[in-house]
Amino acid sequence: MKINSIINRYLFKEMIPPFVINLLFFTFVFLLTRILDITNMIVNYRISLYAVSLMLLYSIPHFLEFVIPMSVMMSVLLTFLRLSGDNEIVALKAGGISVYELLPSVFLFCLIGCFLTGFMTIYGKPWGRMSFKTLTYEVIASNIDIGLKERTFNDKFKDVMLYMNKIDLKNNLLIDVFIEDQRAKNVVSTVVAPKGKLLSEPDSLIFHLQLYDGSINQVNLKNRSVHSINFDTYDISLDLKQTVSTAKSRQKDEKEMTLFELFHYLKASVAKNSQYYSALIEFHKKFSIPFACFALGFLAVPLGIQSESTRRSSGLGLGLIFFLAYYLLLSAGCVFGEAGKYPPVIGMWVPNIVMGGIGLYLLVRTANERPIKIDSILYFLKQKLKR
Repeated sequence: MKINSIINRYLFKEMIPPFVINLLFFTFVFLLTRILDITNMIVNYRISLYAVSLMLLYSIPHFLEFVIPMSVMMSVLLTFLRLSGDNEIVALKAGGISVYELLPSVFLFCLIGCFLTGFMTIYGKPWGRMSFKTLTYEVIASNIDIGLKERTFNDKFKDVMLYMNKIDLKNNLLIDVFIEDQRAKNVVSTVVAPKGKLLSEPDSLIFHLQLYDGSINQVNLKNRSVHSINFDTYDISLDLKQTVSTAKSRQKDEKEMTLFELFHYLKASVAKNSQYYSALIEFHKKFSIPFACFALGFLAVPLGIQSESTRRSSGLGLGLIFFLAYYLLLSAGCVFGEAGKYPPVIGMWVPNIVMGGIGLYLLVRTANERPIKIDSILYFLKQKLKR
């Protein structure tokens, strides 16, 4: 196959603007999912804008591992939709240029997308998650009330369990407080109070919980005795130093590990439990997701050309449907792989094989001038969704 460098350079340049636009747009859409948490942190907890900006920055690599393949697919699709709409594909065919001769530029574009995604999955995502975790501990250390949640058992302090029915941020009050304190040896203290207040010393990482009009029930496990005490005011000191240091030094989970750490962990693992399968899935995802750029990118070529007789929105709709199908297959592979139903390598690579197979089939039909009625496919999918 003779490569026409002028045409392929033209196609490659045409794919760059939609790729940049899609990359920025989808990244912004994914970041919008964090907007409520961000607003809550700024308004209620007065977290600095710098800390919030860092949190967003550390979240971006996790989004980009899916955003880049999606942007590659949409940019290839939009490029060929425009060429089809302007009859440039017809002109190229009339000049003796086959569809296969247009693929080198698509391959190069997908290769660049593959390298970018691989960088995010292998280096960017572990760095982002570890940096996000470290920053979160620093923020919580200075604003412990961020880590407290209503109607949730909070075990962030060693040997102390906290529960509060409501948190009044305006008046800095905790309503209906329940505490289980096991810091004393052989003694379990249960403290119940209708309200309390949290006072902090951020520099020393020590917090004081002041409770009002409550009761304490102490159970001595050694002597098998119970004591009950009523109080007007009761202070509990909570030390966060050991909790923060323990959390920072704990073993990384599979999503925080680098490629080499995952490799050594899998090699050293003896028991094939759920944690082992999760690590194996994460290991294969670092390669399968980057190669999705090729599967989705080559699938977009026939979709863009086949849509020349229909509206452009139909081609875009099909592109989004195929990406959604890829993501659902990948999610199903993660679920069944972690459960050990089948090897994780199958679950992580099947979406690429399925999408790549469909793309190859459509590409051959397109090159042989055997069009597929996209309107019929959309109608079929619409009927299935209605059912």
